[in-house]
Amino acid sequence: MRPVAVAGAVPKPLQGVWKSRGYGWVVRFDAGGPALYHLAGDDCWRDPRPGSDPDGVLKLWRPVGADVETAGEPDGTVYRFDRLKGLPAVCAQARPWTPRRRLAVVADTFAAYYPLSPERGLDWNARRRDAFAALGPAPDDAALWRALAVLLRGIDDAHVALDGVVDGSPRTRRFGEAAAVLRAKAGPGGEVAWARAWRGDVLSAPLGVREAAGGRILWGRKGEVGYLAVTAMGGFDPKAGDDDTALLDATLDEAMVAFAGARAVIVDVSDNRGGYDVVARRIAARFADQRREVGSKVAVGGDGAAQPLFVAPSDRARYLGPVWLLTSQVTVSAGETFALSMRALPNVRQAGETTRGALSDQLQKPLPDGWRFALPAEVHRDPGGAVVEGRGIAPQVPMPVFPVGDPGGHARALTRLLDLIEAR
Repeated sequence: MRPVAVAGAVPKPLQGVWKSRGYGWVVRFDAGGPALYHLAGDDCWRDPRPGSDPDGVLKLWRPVGADVETAGEPDGTVYRFDRLKGLPAVCAQARPWTPRRRLAVVADTFAAYYPLSPERGLDWNARRRDAFAALGPAPDDAALWRALAVLLRGIDDAHVALDGVVDGSPRTRRFGEAAAVLRAKAGPGGEVAWARAWRGDVLSAPLGVREAAGGRILWGRKGEVGYLAVTAMGGFDPKAGDDDTALLDATLDEAMVAFAGARAVIVDVSDNRGGYDVVARRIAARFADQRREVGSKVAVGGDGAAQPLFVAPSDRARYLGPVWLLTSQVTVSAGETFALSMRALPNVRQAGETTRGALSDQLQKPLPDGWRFALPAEVHRDPGGAVVEGRGIAPQVPMPVFPVGDPGGHARALTRLLDLIEAR
């Protein structure tokens, strides 16, 4: 792919108006750069966020016949666009953002792009009717917030989010936290105490663990066993951008050298809340022996063409011996795409609990005046074609990690892995 901006200007073949396959985007490329619009049913609006490419998906491009494809990075998600004759007239109309309009665009977006709606038993037409009935004849923002709760009732998806403003106060709702996290929030000390206990398990295990990369990586080696925990796929250096990898690379270099000759390495993502897929693949590359297809994804409402996903060996230090990957119900988003990448490697076995089942990129749909909603818009499959979106990645060696009423589950899982390694 080639850069969208060359010497500060968009190449002439890319200039014009384009509609995405899936995702609900219209992009107008002028000589100076892109302008992003969102489509939902018969509605269209300009993205209100600052910057011309707020989601970072329009950095690279290439022609594909009469169409174009874009991406945010060379090995990132590829987005297909069809050329339009011009900007749809509705995109240029100035209309008030009434509660009815907001509810309609949320309902129409979920109906068009939410993954696996029939398989999940989600009838968006019925939900739309119920939500508008709940909105009432003279709705205000408080009524809209209640109506959106009706529209999204029962949704259990970590990539569904809703933010609004009611009577001048911001409101936020998330729709898919793991049961273990919800229990932690309700327990003594809340989620902070729970995370501290998880970290304490790691640091007290007989693995010689140290903290690195802003505390988001914990690693060590004791005797024949190496250990690497990653708690997020990004944010390793507080002084750099969230997706900066310089400190990550340096930490992994040190760890991989230390792991040389180990009988096995435990890679622990049981408390990984996601981040960037490109970072997830960068870490998986440290355990890859050759380029391998690790799965695929397809945009909902697109043309049905799946994008294969790959992991390739890193050109830096690697460990190619036996790996035990520890996952849990808390492992989510880019933590799961990491698990999918690792599972495709012949030297890796997954243990623990099934992951959360939210692998799709989160599609952001901002509205004016502080309102925003988000949803997944892709279906991920494993290399064998089995759907993992909404279902999670099941371990080959099941074991409890965060069982109900058992705060020592994670520590026992680590002990059991050490026993399995010793037995082999």
